[in-house]
Amino acid sequence: MRDKVMRSILLLCMSLLITGLLIPGTLAADNATSSANQSGNVSIDDLMAKNPEALLIYAGAGLKKPVQEIGSTFTNETGITVVYNFQGSGALLSQMDITHKGDVLIAGGSDAYKTAEDKGLVGEPQYIAYHVPIVAVQKGNPKNITSVEDFAKPGLKIGLGDIKATAIGTTGDKLFKDLGIADAVEKNVVVRTSTINELVSAMNAGSIDVSLLTLDQISDKTMDTIPVENVNDYVLVVAEGATTFSKQPEKAQKFVDYVASDAGKDSFKKYKFPAYGDEQYKDVQP
Repeated sequence: MRDKVMRSILLLCMSLLITGLLIPGTLAADNATSSANQSGNVSIDDLMAKNPEALLIYAGAGLKKPVQEIGSTFTNETGITVVYNFQGSGALLSQMDITHKGDVLIAGGSDAYKTAEDKGLVGEPQYIAYHVPIVAVQKGNPKNITSVEDFAKPGLKIGLGDIKATAIGTTGDKLFKDLGIADAVEKNVVVRTSTINELVSAMNAGSIDVSLLTLDQISDKTMDTIPVENVNDYVLVVAEGATTFSKQPEKAQKFVDYVASDAGKDSFKKYKFPAYGDEQYKDVQP
């Protein structure tokens, strides 16, 4: 009986998360002078009620630092306020599809953007930067991990992104399948998270031995890294565009163009995202 009650509560919470009625700690408002995370349970409706003229930006959780920096600069230069919803790609697309609210999508991978485009949620994409996968191990590499193939070694504690919720989770799934080690890796997985940020927290806390992250998420104080072989086969392309249901399409397009400008790409480079068109990743196709 107790298990049935707990399952019912879990299903209710998941439903609320998807519809945007319950979004713990992921919504932020920006203006020309400040950027503040909203803690606790905050709804999209509540946030927009407090900022009725603002643009609502849906952005991948791993893009938070450059996107907020770009938003602040954009507001300073244009006077247009922006607010954000930072989530894993699966949650973002579900919220967009259900609510039809918001103005811009910035996805951590072009596959997620293409899914939104196929659903008619967004228009033509612009490409901004690269999300480069990399193996992250604990500082000093105590488990002597030397390659992605070592994820299959028995006894490792592995943390990975959720395959359906995160771009890095989808990428990892493809990588492990290509190497023929997906089943062995899964036996070592102790946590799958709905955002890449949660994987970083697990690595920083020492609760996992190894993870597949991206260059921009690496903390040199707590992690060492190992490159992914043939990485260009797995590099993600950050894609953005205006929603098809924006009530402020001209302002939305203005923000999209600003993100795609040299100034916007410089913000991404500042946080270890190679800019789209970088010579090293010229063979990567969105």
